[in-house]
Amino acid sequence: MASPGAPLLVEDLTWPAVARLVEAGQSLCVLPVGAVEQHGRHLPASTDTDIATAVCRAASARTGAPLLPTLWAGSSQAHTTAWPGTLSLSPRLLIDVVVELATWIRASGFTRLLLVNAHVGNAAPLRVAVDEIRARGELRVGLVSWYELTPEIAAEVTADADDWHAHAAETSLMLHLRRELVDGDEIRDDEDRTGDLVLSYTVAETSREGLTGAPSRASAEQGAALFEAVITALAERIERARTEEPPTL
Repeated sequence: MASPGAPLLVEDLTWPAVARLVEAGQSLCVLPVGAVEQHGRHLPASTDTDIATAVCRAASARTGAPLLPTLWAGSSQAHTTAWPGTLSLSPRLLIDVVVELATWIRASGFTRLLLVNAHVGNAAPLRVAVDEIRARGELRVGLVSWYELTPEIAAEVTADADDWHAHAAETSLMLHLRRELVDGDEIRDDEDRTGDLVLSYTVAETSREGLTGAPSRASAEQGAALFEAVITALAERIERARTEEPPTL
């Protein structure tokens, strides 16, 4: 079992230990969902997965919620093959993967599942996965994205771009979490060109070097503050999800 202040990682447990968790009343588990995709010249391809893992581990440490291994392969087709480093599932395949995992999660005894998303491109497929899991009636399931947990977090995330990627907020978080992976010499800004567009375009059609926003505004201090805000909000959602019931029951 996890020590006080440590995340409760399901992958580190034996099957009897998982069974004891469920018998002790741990009905909810958390599944972080990230991506491996290019993040401009200055951030690693692991950015979304690193953020998903870090915020969920910290929230698990605060709440004691069982944490599943991070799903690192997301739906990143919008990034195209213009830049190396992106590894993507199709939207339909991501849906199928999450729905299949839900079957095994239920088989382990858990009855509630919270998906925690860290990549904008995952949001639509994950909402479909939630619909399909809900329709099966085996699990209570929900979806949150770290970047919109509260109005304050959403405002900070979109401060330098609405269609953001590898921007100030993400760069600040990575400077706080994994500074050694941030190439400060390659930080450069690129404006958001999507504001008046009617149709949908790939990142390669809207960004010059795979980023959108102003990472030059980032700092580790801002990242630490944002990280704390995200953890606090996520821990609150986890606690609510443990006991929440349908409003009409």
